Amino acid sequence: MLKWFAPLVLATAPVLADGSAGGKAVECYCTDASGGRIEMGATICLQVDGRMFTAQCQMSLNVPMWREIREGCLSSRAEPPQPLLDPGAIDPHV
Repeated sequence: MLKWFAPLVLATAPVLADGSAGGKAVECYCTDASGGRIEMGATICLQVDGRMFTAQCQMSLNVPMWREIREGCLSSRAEPPQPLLDPGAIDPHV
């Protein structure tokens, strides 16, 4: 029985590893903290154990995973612009 079973398993292994299930292509993607879908190659800011870093959705051993690509995250935390005029000098009833 094992003489015919082993070649059968070895012959089907490449078919099972082609990224399809039941004839349909398997879509690979990562998820963010809220469960949202993030496509392969996309980068986001992740916060893990109080540490923030920029991570990219990549494949590792046929499994989607987050890979740190740099410490910290880009942000738009710029200081709000200061008014050019003194607002006390403007008449609000104009």
